[in-house]
Amino acid sequence: MGKIIAVVSGKGGTGKTSFTANVGLSLAALGYRTLCLDCDITLRNLDLALGMSDKALMDFTDVIEGRCTLSEGAVCHPDYPTLHLLSAPVASGDLTISADQMRDLLQQVREEFDYCLIDAPAGLGQGFLLATDFADNVVVVTTTDAIALRDAQRTVTELSRFPTGRIHLVVNRVQKKMLKSMHTTIDDAIDTAGLPLLGVIPEDSDLSFAMNRGIALRECNYYAARAYENIAKRIVGRKVSLMKI
Repeated sequence: MGKIIAVVSGKGGTGKTSFTANVGLSLAALGYRTLCLDCDITLRNLDLALGMSDKALMDFTDVIEGRCTLSEGAVCHPDYPTLHLLSAPVASGDLTISADQMRDLLQQVREEFDYCLIDAPAGLGQGFLLATDFADNVVVVTTTDAIALRDAQRTVTELSRFPTGRIHLVVNRVQKKMLKSMHTTIDDAIDTAGLPLLGVIPEDSDLSFAMNRGIALRECNYYAARAYENIAKRIVGRKVSLMKI
């Protein structure tokens, strides 16, 4: 059975979507059947990050309501055949998704994929609950910004039902100069959020370039891309040392 990993944050702009896209690409490159599921209803961006906006014709509500099968709704990446995307609906309207419907959808996902990364919307609303209620593990993405760290703490509080070892922290957009000027370290971020560390992602201008053009970061960059690849290897159980920033 596949593993469901929810990618969350309390604050917007921490890099959940870039994390989901690039770790998904890295898992697929390792040979694992991987699904990136966008749970950010009405504000989806995962299709753009993966360069698949012209391919995502159906969304996860189409699968839930039986308008298409999971195989039909989850479109294949043009360059990575083991990577698939299941997008979020653009318009919410009177959209109501029950916990039972989400559980049934994710059960299908477990049967067809090795890994599923759910890109949750920022905050602790319906999208957060849909992404986390039936997840096996949760990754909380934050930056070293004090506001982001405080919101990460609040997010962890909402995830108290998960046992120890099932929630991990990723610190994104880390700048060495900023850490020095703030007299802080990654350890401080870990202590503030109260979570074990899954990985550190350095600030890298190539990331914005790749995301805006739907290009796989691993095809135009080495530094930040290696951080995502290392995280993917840790997810599948390999031991990889943390990058030095």
